[in-house]
Amino acid sequence: MVIVAFYYIFGITEPEGLSLASWPKTFTSSFSVWMENDAGNIKIKDIGLERLDEYGLWLQVIDEMGKEVFSYNKPDTYPISYSASELIALSTGVYEQEGTVFVNSFEDSGKVWNYMVGFPYIIGKSILYYNGENVRLLSPVFRMGICFLLGIIIVFVLMYVFWLTRHLGKITKGIGNISLRSYIPLSEKGIFREIYKELNKMDMEIYHSDKVQKETKQARQEWIANITHDLKTPLSPIKGYAELLSDNPALESKTVQEYGKIILKNVSHTEKLINDLKLTYQLDAGAIPYKPKEIPLIRYLREVVIDIVNDPAFSGYNIAFESSIQEIMVCVDPDLFRRAVGNVIINALTHNSSETQITICVSFFKKDKVAIIVQDNGIGMSDEEQSKLFNRYYRGTSTREKPEGSGLGLAIAKQIVILHGGEIFVKSKQNVGTEFMICLPLES
Repeated sequence: MVIVAFYYIFGITEPEGLSLASWPKTFTSSFSVWMENDAGNIKIKDIGLERLDEYGLWLQVIDEMGKEVFSYNKPDTYPISYSASELIALSTGVYEQEGTVFVNSFEDSGKVWNYMVGFPYIIGKSILYYNGENVRLLSPVFRMGICFLLGIIIVFVLMYVFWLTRHLGKITKGIGNISLRSYIPLSEKGIFREIYKELNKMDMEIYHSDKVQKETKQARQEWIANITHDLKTPLSPIKGYAELLSDNPALESKTVQEYGKIILKNVSHTEKLINDLKLTYQLDAGAIPYKPKEIPLIRYLREVVIDIVNDPAFSGYNIAFESSIQEIMVCVDPDLFRRAVGNVIINALTHNSSETQITICVSFFKKDKVAIIVQDNGIGMSDEEQSKLFNRYYRGTSTREKPEGSGLGLAIAKQIVILHGGEIFVKSKQNVGTEFMICLPLES
């Protein structure tokens, strides 16, 4: 603040930057180096004239008689001759007419010229006089005062360094504790409150991340165990009936056909598990063939529902299709999107009893989307189940599936919907029912 105040009072802005207000006097005194005596006539070097133009200054040179012998850029308001008293007044006078004049002299070969340089600055000219005897007597007091002030400053600096070191140590320790997972939240007060706030936020985010990572790892392990069991389940009858066929070559053809059907059924189930695994990782990697085209959505969905209704496994269920839209064209990959919608519908069927009413509805969502809603009045889900429902490693606790599914149905459905630029939501309440909503953009 002191430095700023000093330059504000004692500084001026000149073409080369900020300078002290004494710069014009210095410039005037040194200007004589660009002046020379040419057989009794005053001559100004080109560099001197260039400096005048560069800084926007004017020059007037007068001889020993007070008459003008040279001028450059001089305002018309200044005379062409001066008396001795007028020169003295100019040299000591303050600013006027938005400018200030400084006076100096040039002497060469016994001749003297006075010259004036005009500056476009309002500069005050003051000389300070003081009592030297009193200043001499007071100097020890000043020295003591300065030493005392320096001592206070040193003590203050040491206290500040100690205070800063303590807080920096607290911050450093907090960062270290976060990495060690032993962080204790800091009080968000004082000048470092924003840093403490960010440290507390970082600790909460890391804690949450660790928790999610731990739950994901546990769910992955459980899912791997389940999928391993699901793969072994169909392999056991395949192996068993294959051994029976190989050990008894003379079996009746009817028995062989029966065994063959059982083997084929379990092979199909194994293929489905493997295909689900392959599909979900292909979707993750963006390696799945994606061939979107425009299709009539209502007719397409009716066909999907009819295929599911005609499946003997779901023949006893109450399934209804409703649409507030007569027909609408959407751009989807027919095979992939059939898989997504089918998985959502089959999920509703397999998680509820045959008395549950399943309804598929189609309507506009906002202005630029269409919504496909699959709702039921079944057993519903808890908030925890809803939060994990689309996780590849999560398997619902209320499923009625035996070894018939991979547990990847909803994860695959979400990946396919996202691939189409859409969104999928779930809303459920226990003992009331569940509603899935797939939102698709109408634009291709």
